[in-house]
Amino acid sequence: MNTQAENIFSAIVAAPFGAVGIRTDSGRVRELVYLPPHFGEKEAADPVAELAAQQLAQYLLDPDFRFTLPLLDAGSAYQRKVWDAICAIPRGTVRTYGEVARHIGSAPRAVGQACGANWFPIIIPCHRVTAAGGLGGFSNHDDENGFHLSVKRWLLAHEGAGKAPWQQQSIFN
Repeated sequence: MNTQAENIFSAIVAAPFGAVGIRTDSGRVRELVYLPPHFGEKEAADPVAELAAQQLAQYLLDPDFRFTLPLLDAGSAYQRKVWDAICAIPRGTVRTYGEVARHIGSAPRAVGQACGANWFPIIIPCHRVTAAGGLGGFSNHDDENGFHLSVKRWLLAHEGAGKAPWQQQSIFN
């Protein structure tokens, strides 16, 4: 186990793509972080981390699982508006940055920035937002073959998102 991870995370949950680090603060989830495979699991340090670890494990088994975690207030009013729109995207589908932007009256680049600022990936499913012509970036990373995009690919496959974004009907129309 990475000693630094022990100090930063309240728990670490193994995942098929690596791991998910959980940070808690004041009885709420503060942040979830995608971690590469070399991070080992860490038992929960508090009840909220334990609940988050249990719920993440359930999601990893069942993509229809619904999270009920207490989340720390995070993000600007604009980011929360984007995140609310993203939470409305059904499992198994994707929307483009442009579709989300049109829905909330914004610009695709700003939607992408709000996605990258998401403190609660998986819970706020930014992986369901893609570029019009492909996968796009993920968690402020856009390396086509990098770790974060492999996480995005795994999450989309786990949720059954079989069609490219330009082949799906918009839920925002």
